[in-house]
This record gives sequence, structure tokens and C-alpha cells, in this order.
Amino acid sequence: MNPEGKLVIFSAPSGAGKTTIVHHLLGKMPELEFSISATTRPARGDEQTGKDYYFISKEEFLHRIAKKQFVEFEEVYSGTFYGTLRTEIERIWATGKTVIFDIDVEGGMHLKRKYGEQALAIFVQPPSLGVLIERLTGRGTDSAEKLQERFAKAEKELNYAPQFDVILKNYDLDTACAEAEKLVKDFIKSPTF
Repeated sequence: MNPEGKLVIFSAPSGAGKTTIVHHLLGKMPELEFSISATTRPARGDEQTGKDYYFISKEEFLHRIAKKQFVEFEEVYSGTFYGTLRTEIERIWATGKTVIFDIDVEGGMHLKRKYGEQALAIFVQPPSLGVLIERLTGRGTDSAEKLQERFAKAEKELNYAPQFDVILKNYDLDTACAEAEKLVKDFIKSPTF
């Protein structure tokens, strides 16, 4: 078995629907496995370490950066780091599955640059910045200050869309999920490198 496989990267501003689309694909396609990111942010709601994220301290995260254990990492918000551990990708490839990511825009671009043709990078485009702001506000999970930080970041991230392999418009969730399924199936079936 080829020790290296393929990666499918879903990136978007927070609130664009990428997590919902990724969960849909994971429910429909057993050949995919979710890459669990490491983060220094605290768990939200019923999130669990090893299932939703690997929740680690900032000190531990910085130690792992120094040991070059991440294939990509970002300080996404001030003092809050997210990253993909090399061992996570290797673990999934060892099972013969394709790795699927739900990752911020800069992290997605780093992965695409690193893995090239092995990776399909999909940017999930929300209907508008206004709809994005409504979705984020409606979540009720962030303070007003954190929301402002997310809005500013989202506005910047929308400009990166053309750098991705595909822009998936999420104007209607069912349509976006069906389109994502076709894109991913076609990519997995395509000849390897």
C-alpha cells in the first residue's frame, strides 16, 4: 500500500458551512477520515479531545512547533493556535483512507502548497458577508469582541477564494453537500500523482 494518500481540504471563513458539509461527507463516504486538529482554545459545549480537537496547552503547542511535529499551524486568533500534527495524517493514510480537513483558510493554503496534486483544496463560499455575520451572531457562542475579530478575519479570508482548486458556493446547503460529494468522489477516483 502507498504510505502516502490523498487529502481533501475544506476551508472557509467561520460560519460559511464547511463543518456541516464535512460532517455530511463523513456520514456518506466511509473512505474518508477526519483529520483532528490540535488547538490551544478551550473546548466548546460537548466537544471532546481526540474527537473534535486535540486540546493542548499553549506551552505544549509551542513545544511541538519547536520539534517540527506540525505539517501546518497558525495563530488564528491572538494567542489561539490551531495546527495539523504530521502523525494525524500518517495515522489516517496507514488505514488506506483519504484525509479530510475542516480548516481555516490560511491553514488550507499551507496544506495545498505542501501536498500539491495529492490535495484537493475546496473553498466554501457563503452567500454574502452579511449572511456570514448573521450565522456567527446566531450561534451565540462568542463574545461581542470575539465576533468582531471573526468578522474582520472572514472579510479578509473571502479574498483568498481564487487561490483554491474549487470554489463551492454554499447558497443552498443540500445543493452544496451534493456538489461536494461529487467533487470528492471524482478526486478520490482520479489517478494518483
